[in-house]
Amino acid sequence: MRRFHLKKGSALLTSFVILSLIAVASVTYVNSATSVIRISNRQSIDVKATHLCEAGVQAVLRSLWRPFKSTQTFTAFDSSVSGASTGNPAAASSGAITGVGGYAAGVISVQTIDTYTRIITIRSVGWIDSNRDGALQSGEPQKVVDVIATFQLARSQVFDYAYFVNNYGWMDGFGVNDLVVNGDMRANGNFNFTNGSPTVNGSVYACSNDKLATPAAGIINTAPVKWSLSTYSTNSSANSANKADNELRWRQAYDSTIFGAKGTTSYDKWRDLVFESDGVVLNNHISGAVFADANGSRGWQRTSTSVTPNYATLDANPTREVIMPDLSDISYYQGLSASYVDTKANYSDGTANPNYGRGAYMQVWNSSMNAYQTVTTNGQITGSVTAVGTDAHPIIVHGPITVTQDCVIKGTVKGQGTVYTGRNVHVVGSIKYQTKPVFKGTNATAVDQANEKADMLGLAARASIILGDTTTFTNTTPLQYMTPPFTKGRYDENGNWIAPYNAKEVDSTGRMRYQSVISDSTLHSIAEGVNQVDAVMYTNFVGGGDVAASGSGVIFNGSIICKDEAMVCLSLPMRMNYDSRIRERSITQQPLIDIMLPRSPVMLRSAWQNRGFTWTGQ
Repeated sequence: MRRFHLKKGSALLTSFVILSLIAVASVTYVNSATSVIRISNRQSIDVKATHLCEAGVQAVLRSLWRPFKSTQTFTAFDSSVSGASTGNPAAASSGAITGVGGYAAGVISVQTIDTYTRIITIRSVGWIDSNRDGALQSGEPQKVVDVIATFQLARSQVFDYAYFVNNYGWMDGFGVNDLVVNGDMRANGNFNFTNGSPTVNGSVYACSNDKLATPAAGIINTAPVKWSLSTYSTNSSANSANKADNELRWRQAYDSTIFGAKGTTSYDKWRDLVFESDGVVLNNHISGAVFADANGSRGWQRTSTSVTPNYATLDANPTREVIMPDLSDISYYQGLSASYVDTKANYSDGTANPNYGRGAYMQVWNSSMNAYQTVTTNGQITGSVTAVGTDAHPIIVHGPITVTQDCVIKGTVKGQGTVYTGRNVHVVGSIKYQTKPVFKGTNATAVDQANEKADMLGLAARASIILGDTTTFTNTTPLQYMTPPFTKGRYDENGNWIAPYNAKEVDSTGRMRYQSVISDSTLHSIAEGVNQVDAVMYTNFVGGGDVAASGSGVIFNGSIICKDEAMVCLSLPMRMNYDSRIRERSITQQPLIDIMLPRSPVMLRSAWQNRGFTWTGQ
């Protein structure tokens, strides 16, 4: 019996120990589970507070970005953030997300880096509104973050193209030899090739655009013909009577012995400045000629009209709109002209820059005085100017020149600069550089050093760039392409309607918009056929008119950038050669030649800092 009693006592003791261990384990588990729940809950609240902070940051960025993007000046921006500090946040914004919490954010510092750059710091507080009173109370979970953002008027991507149209791109009635484009083409809407296929040795882009009166799906209707790299190389080196003004002005064909093997650092430097027919993805960057629209980016091959295009998908993401600069505020460019000083002491080859330290100026030859006459004052001209150059006495342009009304121009040009006009630029004859760039050579650095000194002209119109003799324009050619419904209206960033360009409207000068304020008789007396244009042409509205009226076709060496394109080519062939000297070499490297072209608004978030999450008592 005792033995049995001993066993029973041992069992009870064992049971007590086990129950004790279970109790301890249960308490430990409950404590652990409670701790996990608390941590999980805290993390959940932290995430919610983070999202609330982000809502505040986005509200402030949006309030600054929309007017900055629309006006493309820092006037309103600087006023909005003036005096910003931690004790006095500027551009403040507050709000709430129903059922979650609230936020309050504002700019606490601003740095003016240069004329084109501002860096701001936004502080945002997000909190869980536990008592739902709409205000941050002591004890409520809260988080603080700082975000640094850069607002910049950066060099615009529109200048990366031989042809850029903000509305619809179109090429009608050209055969493979009638039009050859050596450069990239882009539209911020649909792009159509109809009644024939030109040759495009470069990329073609379109993008969806719901701001147009008839929203564009962003589709290229068909692939044009494109030469293979070997065909391009053969044609670019072929002997030709007009070789100095055509083949030598083409982008060089990709050659690994000159520009480096694909994927190397050397190739990365040159890939956007040379022609490569095959579109590929290298180092997460698309290189070569591509066919890109709302359906993504594709490499393509089509060497003749009898060949069905062959596509290879490179990136399925749709293309995006490229923001076009706006020249509405001519006073901004007047200030740019007045303050300009050439700061380049030496060229990259070490030779001295003769214009170092000089301001902006334009000079034309005065035959009655038998001398050059400076027609600018502090880089500006009040009213209009007629500039005619010859091989013996070219127009001389240096830096940014601002003309308050029209610039009528033709002939030989010397120097490097951009002419901004408050109204139209009228190209009434061929424009040719006295010292032409030559994009040929076995040493890429030597080619750059030579071309850095060659002439370059920018023509930037607040209204339009009109080519040809306007006294010969008819309702059929080219005015039907300069009036609705061919020209398109659009909505701006704030939803305001911008009516389509109408060349026949009479503006404040009493003249139709396509005409010059300089009399028809004067313009007609100096007008000639436009057979060559050496210039980067940019216009707020229409780039159009009659070209090649005197026969023998036309060559564009540079770019045409406009909202609506309305050019009619009266004789063939037509050639377009992109001038790669204006293309940005990298994010940190300027173009080979900076002629102060219009800039586009850019906003970049560069840093995000967590300044802490607090929850009193937790």
